[in-house]
Amino acid sequence: MERRPCDHSSMPDDLDRKIIHGLNCSPRVSFRRLSEVVGVSEQTVARRYSALRRGGVVRVVGLSSPAAHGRSEWIARLRCRPDAVGPLADSLARRPEVAYTSIASGGSEIICIIRSPAGTVGDDVLLRQLPRAASVLDLNVDLLVHAFGSPDTAGWTGREGSLTEEQVRLLTAERPIPAGPPLTPTEEDRPLLEALAEDGRASHTRLAEATGWSKPRVARRLEALEATGSLVYDIDAVPERLGYELNATLWLQVDLPRLQEIGEELSGHDECAFAAAISGKHNIMAVVICKDTPDFYRYLSGRFARTEGIRGYEISVRVRRLKQAASLILNGRLIHPALA
Repeated sequence: MERRPCDHSSMPDDLDRKIIHGLNCSPRVSFRRLSEVVGVSEQTVARRYSALRRGGVVRVVGLSSPAAHGRSEWIARLRCRPDAVGPLADSLARRPEVAYTSIASGGSEIICIIRSPAGTVGDDVLLRQLPRAASVLDLNVDLLVHAFGSPDTAGWTGREGSLTEEQVRLLTAERPIPAGPPLTPTEEDRPLLEALAEDGRASHTRLAEATGWSKPRVARRLEALEATGSLVYDIDAVPERLGYELNATLWLQVDLPRLQEIGEELSGHDECAFAAAISGKHNIMAVVICKDTPDFYRYLSGRFARTEGIRGYEISVRVRRLKQAASLILNGRLIHPALA
């Protein structure tokens, strides 16, 4: 017998996690197809997803790729005065060019991604202003050079309730593989992108209403933007609501000839939500999500320790999460920034 759908107070179960995993594999997959893969009714999948979204556990968002606008992504680490960390982090999280904002290291460090014009750090107004802020004691900014992983390893859902390799294959096989140079969105695309930022799974009917286009035109434009990688999808989730309380960023120094091999290996770990090559004294960053401190230690002393080629690492343990790719986090719930 199916239990009641997930709400703000209940813990998602294995079926909810399978649905979230399926969305990571194929963000706009139909409920019918997803129900066939996970083995429940279409109505059940639709009901569960609606409850997860309504409860602020998960949001599917469609975003214009930074590359389509000639932008780069920078990993910023700000060491701040303890009394100023919260207000500064909140201010950064509300800026549209800032993503994945969190407070770490006992509340003394802010970590975020800043999307700025390609080139040098000096090209961005925000990155020029931050070092002059009285509350910032130290600022380190590194370029995100390359994100590791593929559609079948993208995102994070934890070890429990994950789909099988065959189920993942069935979903990712239908996902378009971007090719060619990014297609720069036009002003006409703005209503489309705004609607997708609110709901990345919005139907063609809803998108036609938002844009004033016909549904065939919506479908053609989506296909063109997705095919060139100009339109990407993120699955924002709150790991704490899924029973995973410890989140950390690992800053790694690895043997350069094995950079690609190590990055891909880490990105395939169940505990790893994101891994990327970066500039600076560390050449890989990895975001790791575990249930608790003992679980984190098991990962560090087990699978992570067996990864050959890692010469050193630092750890920033997250104490507060403020923003994911495009969703603010308020009282443990994901919300659209416009609603904050």
